[in-house]
Amino acid sequence: MTLPVASVVVASRGRPAALRRLLTALRFQDHPAFEVVVVSDEEGAAILRAPGVAPDVKHAPFGAANLSAARNRGIAQAAGAAVAFIDDDAVPEPSWLRRLTAPLAEPDVGAAGGFVRGRNGLSFQWTARQVDGFGVHAPLDVDPEAATVLRPGDGWAVKTEGTNCAFRRDVLVRLGGFDEAFRFYLDETDLNWRLAEAGWATAIVPRAEVHHMMAAGPYRRADRVPRDLFEIGASQAYFCTRHGTAAGRARALGAFHAAQRRRILTHMVAGRVEPRDVRRLMTGLEAGLAEGASRAPRMARLTRPPAAFRPFAAHGPDAAGVVLAGRRRHWPRLRAAAAARAAAGEIVTLLELSFSPAYHRAGFADDGYWWQRGGVYGRALRDAPRLRPATLSGRAMAEARRIAQVRPVSEVGIDGAPPKPLAGDPGA
Repeated sequence: MTLPVASVVVASRGRPAALRRLLTALRFQDHPAFEVVVVSDEEGAAILRAPGVAPDVKHAPFGAANLSAARNRGIAQAAGAAVAFIDDDAVPEPSWLRRLTAPLAEPDVGAAGGFVRGRNGLSFQWTARQVDGFGVHAPLDVDPEAATVLRPGDGWAVKTEGTNCAFRRDVLVRLGGFDEAFRFYLDETDLNWRLAEAGWATAIVPRAEVHHMMAAGPYRRADRVPRDLFEIGASQAYFCTRHGTAAGRARALGAFHAAQRRRILTHMVAGRVEPRDVRRLMTGLEAGLAEGASRAPRMARLTRPPAAFRPFAAHGPDAAGVVLAGRRRHWPRLRAAAAARAAAGEIVTLLELSFSPAYHRAGFADDGYWWQRGGVYGRALRDAPRLRPATLSGRAMAEARRIAQVRPVSEVGIDGAPPKPLAGDPGA
């Protein structure tokens, strides 16, 4: 199967450091032909102008707080047959774009979505879901290893996540892109529904993984407490008006209101908000619910040909992968080695292991390497046993084999010793 040429669209507003980290991670994608389109405010534009950061990135200036409109600006610039979207506070695994866009080569597949890991870098935030006309989700059963092509059913659509999804560009143009009446919430869910109504299939690709950091923004604090609920309420009411049945609308909106109140009260009990914040947030939610019911569609005109395809310089499918692991006294030296090898184009994972039962966390360093920290006896995946007997080398090899499911790993080096080949199939 021939991979479609791809465009990666990143909308960024107020997160220049996160944008720079994402661009660093995109250099390690193994898709053979893709471009990057950044739609950003001036802070993001300044990052792109920094020496050596992104001379090969297309840029579209846009500073308004409307994610749908920003994504439409990106689609207008995108020259790839497949258009992928990722948030600026996310980082993709090296195999992400190749795996995500491959199903779009099938003529009846209009969209694809991957799995999303949450803030600890290991637990899944979102997997496979379906969504009804009121925005209510339910899990979907899919193959955990391979792409599963799904066709929508009566009353539901296949859900993709905004930080990990791709679409055929011709389909986006035909449907008018993202509805700009959804300023940031339910925007891709509305597109999922319009795809379903047009008869397109959607592929869910579990191994096309993205790590989502959930950074602070205009609508959410770093601790995930909402700053305002007006836009969520407005988008929810508008979505239900567009896609839900009239008979069930009042009940669905009542349930949504109650769920949001429970959410805010949970934050209050935890001490993250005060009682007066509960009143303010719920007042905003109610005003949004009232306003959203009268919103009208705002579709984009995307018929103008985009600028010429601009290849993004990535290390490609031949990049070597290595895991470096070690105990605490070796961490400073291993970090320097990881940064140096990443700068040379290798895909590097650094395992910082302590002799403890500490839970593991994972992420991507600004220096361009993946890291994972935790105890030799502690669990990485949250469904694993709390404690596991292991040696340093045995645990490092076990984690390397797990990582190799989504990231290239051919060698493992422990405590600064020369790396040795990873036993078993290192496939990525």
